[in-house]
Amino acid sequence: MGSFLAGIVADFAQHWPLYVSIPIVAALIGYGTKLVAIRMMFQPVEFIGIKPFFGWQGIVPKRAARMASIACDTMTEQLIKPAEVVARLDAGRIAREIEKPLLAGVEDIVREVAGHYQPGLWESLPVRVQQLVIERVQHESPRMVAAVLDLIKSDVDSVFDLKGMVVTSLVKDKRLLNRIFQEAGAQEFKFIARSGLVFGGAIGVIQMIAWILFKFPLIMPVFGLFTGWFTDWLALRMIFFPIEPKRYFGVEWQGLFLKRRKEVAEAYGELIAKEIITPHNVIEAILHGPLSDRVLALIQRQLDAELGRVARPLVVFAVGSRKYQDMKLSIASQIMNRLPETMRYIEDYATDAMDIRNVLVTKMKELSPHEFERLLRPAFEQDEWILIATGAVLGFAVGEAQVLLLEHLAS
Repeated sequence: MGSFLAGIVADFAQHWPLYVSIPIVAALIGYGTKLVAIRMMFQPVEFIGIKPFFGWQGIVPKRAARMASIACDTMTEQLIKPAEVVARLDAGRIAREIEKPLLAGVEDIVREVAGHYQPGLWESLPVRVQQLVIERVQHESPRMVAAVLDLIKSDVDSVFDLKGMVVTSLVKDKRLLNRIFQEAGAQEFKFIARSGLVFGGAIGVIQMIAWILFKFPLIMPVFGLFTGWFTDWLALRMIFFPIEPKRYFGVEWQGLFLKRRKEVAEAYGELIAKEIITPHNVIEAILHGPLSDRVLALIQRQLDAELGRVARPLVVFAVGSRKYQDMKLSIASQIMNRLPETMRYIEDYATDAMDIRNVLVTKMKELSPHEFERLLRPAFEQDEWILIATGAVLGFAVGEAQVLLLEHLAS
């Protein structure tokens, strides 16, 4: 026994730089496999290779529709409702803000529509009569917009699909979806990479001892596989579990993502308010989204009510009842087409009034740990086995290379 130990000590003294490299390489395996795993989550944004099996697409972009839907479910069910998005907007204030650009647009619309449906008659009308029609539409337009906005606010769910808007935005822009997970979990991804160094190095020390004692070639790839697999699995567990704080050997531990709720809420709220639930996107979704036909109907109804008191008898007499309906639809459609550009004048006001960022941050801080965990967990949950398996395969391959290197240097 003494001679065996003496031989081991002598061997270590002679080849110690080689043996010390084993835990160093194991630490690098742990670190490298984490970097690869994180990159595989988000890159490439589009599939590269030969579909369907030979190639790769980042897990988050690949599951964009599902992940966007999950994130939006949490957002719309627990953080913010469609009514909250528009409830703080004052219809009268908006009408005043857009009055000037709206008036200029209305004159163009009336002249264009009238010239199209009854060019000879419109041009033959006295200028004063033409101006009367234009002024009447101009006069009623701000009030009409305010009335339509009030109608929208009274039943916002019928004209505004918040979930559809968010999911469409994220599926269309997969890089933005990546950013949500990357920015919300920035510290967690750093922890995953750095933990690979620590856990990999610790396993590498055991690996070094096993190699010194037995010098069995399969030790290195098996330990490499175990290092890649275990460090990936453990890092993911430490991020999300336990959901509630627990004590282990006298030390309190809670999943890093859950422990960092305040910072995550700030980053998440900022990004959503700046990139997704913006006044511009909300207006576009209402005016040109899947429910926009209902908004058009509201504008037509309001246009008929406001314009009808003075101008309708004159116009119906001039062009006929059917053409009047067509003209009314055409005016309403053109008003809708121009409203996004007109509404650009209220974006600063709407940003302050809606205050989406603070609403989201406040609501997120009120979520229970179990609810909060669902914000980032979907990015890992379904396909995390792929990341862990990739780490294991890479670790095994590096372990094989280690054997060759050790045997070469030893000889």
